[in-house]
Amino acid sequence: MISAKELKNPHVVRRDLLASLVVFLVALPMCVGVAVASGVPAELGLVTGIVGGLVVGFLPGSRLQVSGPTAGLAVLVYETITEFGLGTLGPVVLAAGLLQVALGLARFGRWFRAISVSVVQGMLAGIGLIIVLGQVYAMADTEQPGSGLGTLAGLPGLAVEIVTNHEAMTAFGLGAGTIAVLLVWPKLPATVRLVPAPLVAVVLVTAVASLAGLRPAVADVNGLLHAIDPPGGADFARLADVTVIGTVLAIALVASAESLFSAAAVDRMQDGPRTHYDKELVAQGFGNTLCGALGALPMAAVVVRSTANAQAGATTALSRIAHGVWLLLFAALLPAAVGIIPLAALAGILVHAGCKLVPAKEFGPLWREHRGEAVLLAVTTIAIVVTSLFEGVLLGLLLAVVKSAWETSHVQLTTRRLTGGRVVVTLTGNATFLRLPRILEQLEKLPQDQPIELDLTGLRHLDHACRVALENWARRHNNAEIEPVTIRR
Repeated sequence: MISAKELKNPHVVRRDLLASLVVFLVALPMCVGVAVASGVPAELGLVTGIVGGLVVGFLPGSRLQVSGPTAGLAVLVYETITEFGLGTLGPVVLAAGLLQVALGLARFGRWFRAISVSVVQGMLAGIGLIIVLGQVYAMADTEQPGSGLGTLAGLPGLAVEIVTNHEAMTAFGLGAGTIAVLLVWPKLPATVRLVPAPLVAVVLVTAVASLAGLRPAVADVNGLLHAIDPPGGADFARLADVTVIGTVLAIALVASAESLFSAAAVDRMQDGPRTHYDKELVAQGFGNTLCGALGALPMAAVVVRSTANAQAGATTALSRIAHGVWLLLFAALLPAAVGIIPLAALAGILVHAGCKLVPAKEFGPLWREHRGEAVLLAVTTIAIVVTSLFEGVLLGLLLAVVKSAWETSHVQLTTRRLTGGRVVVTLTGNATFLRLPRILEQLEKLPQDQPIELDLTGLRHLDHACRVALENWARRHNNAEIEPVTIRR
């Protein structure tokens, strides 16, 4: 929220308005690019950006985070529209937003920080790879195969198409040029870098295409009012489908994880008030609820825009609110400007954004220091690419729980032989089903011609599976008419 004292300070207002222009210039091509990649009209991306600024910007949670459509959610939106149609998007986003609000009110925001970082990195890496693979086809103005494996298998054919087809080669060249500008721009002097790289890349590539007389594919723009299509009763009926419910959960999870991890990153960049995670989750949920009611794209707080906001010197929420105003003015007064941007340029921006989601540099050190976490990251990533985002994340979370259970279920088995031939076997630690094969293997090696006492008093935890297995082992041992086993608990 913005205090009256801050608004009365001309220095703060001037600095935040300048920062809002930087954020607007970063957000504009991203809003349009994500919309095109999601398979919806370009204006719907602008609608989500406007809601992220003018609505979420006023709500408490984080002062500097900037919300809008994200490349990470584009994958889910595209899958939803492909399978269920554009009319289902509104109810799905609205339901995901309400779920986020409920989670925030129930104070679940802080618990998102308890999710394994490796699973989140794997989720973002999987999303990044799907974006890169899909948008490479868009860069060549070629239809993308339907599945992740199909996209991978089709890459050789895509390469042949680019080499042999002049139109595909031209479009791919425009996309590659966009990526080249994005890679070179951060290495230029700081005064030059005041202009955001995505905007420069789009303007340069659009200018080159126009001056060279090229006719690349462009977005179809009809204006905000034509694009907004609130869902009706028949659309909401699709929420009874179990698959649609899974999509709602996936969008809520990804949007929440992106927003809250972005908040943690932004908090490290500034000395102002910290993010209130539960309030931020409610704010994001309210924004998604409104976007769903308008039939627009889902939103999340975006690291790129939020970082640009903080680095531009913003200190209050005025900058993110004002960026929404600039988006609204642009969409209302200059919508035709979007219609001259080559789709290959927008695809190039998303390929670059997708690559940044893949933690390639962090994987090596993670493998050397925490091999289990590296495996968890890799498995989650591969599962998302091969199956789907929802299934891949569920697998990652399941493996994280199993890994934690395995690491905490340490159990030690010691054997002592007492005078008189009695053998005392003592178990200490946490005995769970994960350690059961090793426990039984060691028990089977005990001599059968001596009485055995199984001491379980030193266990901190003994789960049901272990208790039953130990009792069955003792019963089999006693039924064999050899020296008996007694269990001390």
